Amino acid sequence: MTSNDAFVNSTPYSYEARRPNTSVAAAARSADSTADLVTRILIDQSNRIDSMAEKSFKYVIIGGGVAAGYAAREFAKQGVKPGELAIISKEAVAPYERPALSKAYLFPEGTARLPGFHVCVGSGGERLLPEWYTEKGISLILSTEIVKADLASKTLISAAGETFKYQILIIATGSTVIQLMDFGVKGADAKNIFYLREIDDADKLVEAIKAKKGGKAVIVGGGYIGLELSAALRINNIDVSMVYPEPWCMPRLFTAGIAAFYEGYYANKGIGIIKGTVAVGFGTNENGEVTDVKLKDGRVLEADIVVVGVGGRPLTTLFKGQVEEEKGGIKTDSFFKTSIPDVYAVGDVATFPLKLFNEIRRVEHVDHARKSAEQAVKAIFASEQGTSIDEYDYLPYFYSRAFDLSWQFYGDNVGETVLFGDNSPTSPTHKFGTYWIKDGKVVGVFLESGTPEENKAIAKVARVQPPVDSLEQLATEGLAFASKI
Repeated sequence: MTSNDAFVNSTPYSYEARRPNTSVAAAARSADSTADLVTRILIDQSNRIDSMAEKSFKYVIIGGGVAAGYAAREFAKQGVKPGELAIISKEAVAPYERPALSKAYLFPEGTARLPGFHVCVGSGGERLLPEWYTEKGISLILSTEIVKADLASKTLISAAGETFKYQILIIATGSTVIQLMDFGVKGADAKNIFYLREIDDADKLVEAIKAKKGGKAVIVGGGYIGLELSAALRINNIDVSMVYPEPWCMPRLFTAGIAAFYEGYYANKGIGIIKGTVAVGFGTNENGEVTDVKLKDGRVLEADIVVVGVGGRPLTTLFKGQVEEEKGGIKTDSFFKTSIPDVYAVGDVATFPLKLFNEIRRVEHVDHARKSAEQAVKAIFASEQGTSIDEYDYLPYFYSRAFDLSWQFYGDNVGETVLFGDNSPTSPTHKFGTYWIKDGKVVGVFLESGTPEENKAIAKVARVQPPVDSLEQLATEGLAFASKI
């Protein structure tokens, strides 16, 4: 008999209560037992209520990616007091350098693992382990997804029902991947179809690489993720094919001349390049695992693993209708202040004034995530102290590493182009590059396999924007033009 049964059966109307003499003591004991149970339940409920009680902080960063980590470091530099700052992240680990996930995290040798790539090692800074946040009195609230944000009342609510209040908010929610399921692609929910954004995604991919050793992989997409993941899987002795609809890879940045080198180089590494078509469906086996990729042009590719990299979307849904947006992001000024007082937005979600080119732009890259986060925190403290800081003057910068290749780009990829160096896929040095010229000035530079000094030189060219008299002369001078600026 349970305690609840005893409680019910000890009432005057129960059969047990009408029995002669022997039941009284038992009923009393049962009542005591029930009282204890009720007390324990009430205490447990009280504890739960306490744990769900409203938490208040002076500063809250929503999002736990690269920007959050670099913002935390800047808060510490600026003298944030213990208990003032909280980082709320849906991930289960402290902020880390996300680019590692598509590179060394997947390597069979020299593999990167946490805590090795927590921020801020990606920029040569101190590695911020979880203990660092504790030492600084920063609340690292992990595995916590915010599902509602009320900017008017300065309130955030988690999926678990927790309430967080803030005085100043930094939105650092980053981006989410675009999934083929969003477009109703048949079979897109099959097992072993992967997207790469967070460390959990990378862990699942690592397990699949081990399980499907020597198998076949299809990479859907020819951008950053497509190129880096193709290389990483090939290094793992996986048979790799890339599929993308554009006429050449990385079309948002690469010219046809740049792309020709990488496509040729990848082909020489044994990677199949399939252009001008898209995945329209996936075959599966009885276990729900992907077996093939059906292409729009009718071809069918065998696949044990599929990785999809077709772009991302900034995570701004929580703030829709509450803050001014532009070009797909949250509009900010040069200090990353939004249209709402005491609310800042940084990284992928921010649409900000790009001073160098006199336009408003949103930039999805780790370099901007780091620098915009630091700028916002400096601006917050300057405002509190009644001082001023310089406007954000960002030089767009992108880079990638794959196989033994490493390229960097600075500036803007608009205008006429001049290819220099040797862009043959079989080149022993594979040192080549491209200048972009607009209105008679160099506005952007790309360089493969540059030395640190050469990379600094092309960055300076993109910043200074020197005039060019002759495109032919620029092609002849090549890298020497940048080195003399």
